[in-house]
Amino acid sequence: MAPDDDEGVGDPDSGALPAGRAGDPYADLPYPRWMTGLLGPLRSGFRVANTWLTVPLIERGLGPLLVTPATGSILVLRTRGRSTGLIRQAPLGYALVDGRIVVVAGYGRTCHWFRNALAEPRVEVALPGAVLAGYAEEVTDPVELRRAFRAVAGALGAIGVATLGDVARADDDRVDELARGFPVLAITPTGVLPGPYDPGGSFWRLPFAATVMAGMAAGVAAGAARRRRRGRADRAVVSGGAERGRADRRC
Repeated sequence: MAPDDDEGVGDPDSGALPAGRAGDPYADLPYPRWMTGLLGPLRSGFRVANTWLTVPLIERGLGPLLVTPATGSILVLRTRGRSTGLIRQAPLGYALVDGRIVVVAGYGRTCHWFRNALAEPRVEVALPGAVLAGYAEEVTDPVELRRAFRAVAGALGAIGVATLGDVARADDDRVDELARGFPVLAITPTGVLPGPYDPGGSFWRLPFAATVMAGMAAGVAAGAARRRRRGRADRAVVSGGAERGRADRRC
């Protein structure tokens, strides 16, 4: 499943993880057995990567660089912490279904962002090319749920296939099992917010910086070319003088 949690058990908005079978908080999730034992370390690793890489890139308008066949499509969901009232950010794989943005809770109902969105459904979504305000609600209708889950699983790239299997070809019973373990949230856009590509956004500074750097590089290259030409001219003068000196001595 795509990385979807940048806060851990100790966060005030996350709450304690319920113990699953034999005290394993992830044992009841419908992942393959080999995947279950890796979820704790993966969650910690994603927390670091999301804080220092994924979220900053998307906030600065570089989200398209993260969209690959391996990772699929990624957004940043901003929710308000139900305990602290602080804005929480979570990178998620997503799909678009009937004009709504659909995401899946890859760690089940313990995901802080999922619980926050249920408590306060007014959220923000930073897509690779735009920032939207939206209203979030859990998808519960069985037919809509299957369709939404298949859409998100198909948008998760190679990671989705490796962790969930080929959901596109799975029967309804298997999709229902997955959807019970990984609830689906649908976000209806309600407004457009200022983003990195909009006037004054952070992405505006990148082309300017690139233009300045390109100008500086062109100036350095032009200076180096002038020095090379001057050096060749100087060597030609010295060579000509030496040739005349040898001719005078022969005379």
